Amino acid sequence: MSHRKELMQSLVANLILRDKIETTLPKAKQARRDAEKMVTLARKGTLAARRLAAARLRSPEAVKRLFDAVVPAMDGRPGGYTRIIKTDARRGDAAEMAILEWVATPKAPVEPEPAAEEAKA
Repeated sequence: MSHRKELMQSLVANLILRDKIETTLPKAKQARRDAEKMVTLARKGTLAARRLAAARLRSPEAVKRLFDAVVPAMDGRPGGYTRIIKTDARRGDAAEMAILEWVATPKAPVEPEPAAEEAKA
């Protein structure tokens, strides 16, 4: 796999896991395209879509969060799941920097409390 594909894969996975990433403007624009495609794929909700997402992201945590938190937050939205906010130029090389984030903030999936599980045992 090429270095560029791996970089974009990593950026999209980190966007899914952290809800916001800061990178250079050209990288943000490409990562936006890839992230929008991943959300569109995940909206299908099928096993085949989950396997395709797992193959493209290569992060089980990112796939789980994509299907369980990001897609429900984007419910009813026909597209435009991300936004790019330009920030100041990077100090070292004056590269244009940007923040890539979700338009609707995904909520963390509700997990059962550990105390409740221990009480059952």
